[in-house]
Amino acid sequence: MADTGWPIVSGGILVLIIVIGIVAVWLILKEKRSGFALLDERSQQLNWKAAYYAMFIYQYFILAFLFFNLFGREFFGLGEIEAGYPMIAALLVSAISFATIRWYLDR
Repeated sequence: MADTGWPIVSGGILVLIIVIGIVAVWLILKEKRSGFALLDERSQQLNWKAAYYAMFIYQYFILAFLFFNLFGREFFGLGEIEAGYPMIAALLVSAISFATIRWYLDR
């Protein structure tokens, strides 16, 4: 029963990646047609700063997951967590933190 959900989730992830790609290409083409520069110096600096902070948030999230896994298993007798879902969560934390920090810095 547990194996039936993964093909549906995989298909949903694939569709989501394709939709995000189409929207990203559409936005880039829209920016090019408007005649304005895609990235000026300020935008590039904000992107670098947001990526810098998002990288640290991502690393701290992974460390928290590893310590939770280690201490949960050693001291509380919990089972080891599989890496698939936490790695997906880590990727989401990284992407969402970058987008949030970029939005905050752009204000």
